[in-house]
Formats: sequence, C-alpha cells, structure tokens
Amino acid sequence: MKKVLVLEDESNIRSFVVINLKRAGYETIEAGTGEEALEQLKHNPDIKVALLDIMLPGIDGFEVCRRIRASNSQIGIIMLTARTQEMDKVTGLMTGADDYVTKPFSPAELTARVDALYRRTGGAVVENADEIHQPPFLLNTRNRTLEKNGQRIKLTQVEYAIIKLFMDNPGKALSREDILDTVWGRDYFGELKIVDVNIRRLRIKIEDDPTNPTYINTVWGYGYKWGA
Repeated sequence: MKKVLVLEDESNIRSFVVINLKRAGYETIEAGTGEEALEQLKHNPDIKVALLDIMLPGIDGFEVCRRIRASNSQIGIIMLTARTQEMDKVTGLMTGADDYVTKPFSPAELTARVDALYRRTGGAVVENADEIHQPPFLLNTRNRTLEKNGQRIKLTQVEYAIIKLFMDNPGKALSREDILDTVWGRDYFGELKIVDVNIRRLRIKIEDDPTNPTYINTVWGYGYKWGA
C-alpha cells in the first residue's frame, strides 16, 4: 500500500485531504502536530510522501521539514499552506520541500502533486547504465547517488532528477519549462519559480561558491546549462 503522511492541525481540512487520497489509492497516516508527525515517521519508515501544513501548534511545518531532511533525503515533501507570500514558498523549498500547494486547493490538484512525487520516490525504475562520470562528479544511477571528488552529496529525489537531466545534457541550455516538464511532469500544476528555488538549493550543495557557480550556469532569460 502506498503510504502518505498528512500533517494538518485542522481536522476538517485533514479529513478532506485524507478522504481524497484514500480514493486515489493511498494509505494515509495522520498527524495533528509536528511532534506527532515525526513520531509517526519513526513508526512508519515506508512512508514515501509527506504533506506538511506550515502553521501548526508547537513546531511548525518548516521545522518538521528540516528535521525530516536531516535524516531522510529520499522521502517526498509537499508543504500545505494558506499563505500566499512568496517568501513562505521559497522558505519551504529551501528547507527541503519538493513542492508546495496553496490552500484552498482542488482534490485533483493535490492528488496530481502527490502522484507525481510518489512516482519519483516510490516507483523509481532502476536504470540500465550504472554511472555517469563528469569530473569532479560521479552519478550512480542505480543507487541514485551523487559524489563530488569522492564525497557523497545528499540529494532529494527532485534534486537527483535535476542533476541527472543536466548530466544527460552537458553543455546544453535547458529552459525552465524543459526542466519543469521533465522533473515534475507535464501535468504539473505549479509555477516555474519552483525550478529556480531548487537550482538555488542545488548550488548550495554542489558549488564551491554558490554565488559564483561553476557547474550550474544561468542562461539569462531562458534557463540553465550544466558546465561540469
């Protein structure tokens, strides 16, 4: 059974989300506080996707996201928020979330986001080629890991998908739309800015100087190009 954690302190919203995810074939694990969510994750290590509300009693969704990412780079994380401010979306992504959904959202939109993220985290197909070597990077496509100068870099599944797209297309300028369609899927409902924030997060992880990137180069007004 495909397990999804639903962290939402408002019971009516949580029930709405749970009902629709169950209709889509998911087993839902519910939590009303951040502390409860972290405890549920300990007892259910096979959870592949977590929906995290931001505004919570006790520790908020941002902190829950940080704590999850400190020990688990594989789980997919979607932030649920009633806020529309740009900074909240960016903060959620920079703390390690893969996506965000702004309330109110339709059942179809939410299910599509979960489906897309679950495919990357739970249903990944093992690829035939084992390694892509572009010094100083080594991408192992069987284990879905990245090394730089022999040192492992922890990547989320979204970050892995972006890096693989770049390394499959060295020197080629990829538009934001290209990256969005390939990594998030053509049926993705979200905005192009999610690409930029994930690129920013990746640069922090892989660049010697993220403010002066060597590997992920910006193609102004278009997108990005891999320069390793």
